[in-house]
Amino acid sequence: MAEHSETADQTASTGAALMRAIRSFALLKESPVGVVGVTIVLFWITMALLAPVLAPFDPLATLQPFAKPGTVYAKGGTFWLGTDHIGRDILSRIIWGSRTVLVYAPLATLCAYVVGIIMGLAAGYRLGWWDLVLSRISDIILSFPVLVLYIIIIATIGASGLNIIIAITFASAPGIMRIVRGLVLDLRNREYVAAAETRGETPMYIMLVEILPNARGPLIVDACLRLGYVIITIGVLGFLGLGLPPPDPDWGGMINETRQMALAFPHMTIYPCLAVSSLILGFNLLADGLREISLRD
Repeated sequence: MAEHSETADQTASTGAALMRAIRSFALLKESPVGVVGVTIVLFWITMALLAPVLAPFDPLATLQPFAKPGTVYAKGGTFWLGTDHIGRDILSRIIWGSRTVLVYAPLATLCAYVVGIIMGLAAGYRLGWWDLVLSRISDIILSFPVLVLYIIIIATIGASGLNIIIAITFASAPGIMRIVRGLVLDLRNREYVAAAETRGETPMYIMLVEILPNARGPLIVDACLRLGYVIITIGVLGFLGLGLPPPDPDWGGMINETRQMALAFPHMTIYPCLAVSSLILGFNLLADGLREISLRD
């Protein structure tokens, strides 16, 4: 009976942590900044999900080169944001490009967090040689300039969606590891951790069930901010020609392809830049809203 009671208490504790996380998102309506951030992010998510419906043209079709914003297409339709030098509709490419960003950025961030959390939990809770080895590995990776590290990795293994995720995970996980390690060093001395150790729980259980849920607040905020950084990274890699291979719509690639014509045809570069900036702004405002909620709690 006692064992059954302990299991029930552990399940209730984990459930309570999840409910608190859900409650933090529900309370975002009390933060004007958070509401604006959620609205922007949801706007782009809607664009990505409904791209086949919302895009007025095929993003890869050559229609009418160098058309200015508002130009009416002879065969029907309007180029609301104009076309590029090849004649592809910019609005359609931006809408379809949101799919690229909102698939690869969250995936890369999630992978980086899985690796970083595992490293941080091990280093912060086990200490000893675990902490020494993992901390030194992180220090070595973080000693390289991030952009140079991305370029080296992508140039070595090739440009593709999977390789972008690998590069971002490799470069971002050490920074996440440091954050998690610092949180774990504080939480490992709490009473509920001592109680779990007294019950004879395994280190894996203590790290994943007792410590990690109680470190969720700072990690959620950091994840939103890091999503913005990852979006910038994907855009920069696309601009440098190291993003997704053409002709797939990619915001950074769109800017790269038309940068030499920016003075004569500014709409070709301005609108993709605004798309990148607005999505980054949305995640940053969302992070600020979550931080406000966490401070109130």
